[in-house]
Amino acid sequence: MRTMLTAITMMVLAVPVLAQPGAKPGPEHDVIKRLEGNWTILMKAGGMEYKGTMAYKMELGGLWLVGSMESDFGEGKFTGKSLDTYDAAKKKYLTVWVDSMSTTPIFMEGTYDAKTKTLTMTGEAPDMEGKLAKWKSVTEYPDNDTVNFTMYLADAKEPMFSIVYKRKK
Repeated sequence: MRTMLTAITMMVLAVPVLAQPGAKPGPEHDVIKRLEGNWTILMKAGGMEYKGTMAYKMELGGLWLVGSMESDFGEGKFTGKSLDTYDAAKKKYLTVWVDSMSTTPIFMEGTYDAKTKTLTMTGEAPDMEGKLAKWKSVTEYPDNDTVNFTMYLADAKEPMFSIVYKRKK
């Protein structure tokens, strides 16, 4: 009985939400939409280089860019998934990153500078020792077929790692 009552309550509460028009992609989504497609990647970390691929596709009504990465990493494989969007209410770009090296997602938000073609984001996530730390990513778009990504731990001057993306032709 309680389950049925809960289901009815949820349906009644959902009616006003369903009657409202859904969110639509805005011009800000074009910043992330340009990543759609398949890329080769070269990651540099700890004095080593790792090769891989990244595939991006706009989904969920054009509101979210969904990414899927595969890379060699040491003697194993590294995989990761990303969700990126623009939150019109916050006026911020948002990203969620999960990968095969952690059970904790990384949430970041930031802004895009059209003049420098740079997306800068910050967030908190565990560091290599599992302690909560501040992270900063800088993504530069020098042209339509190249992306330069760097990830910094806290206020470090040197990046923790960097990735150069090249669009597959």
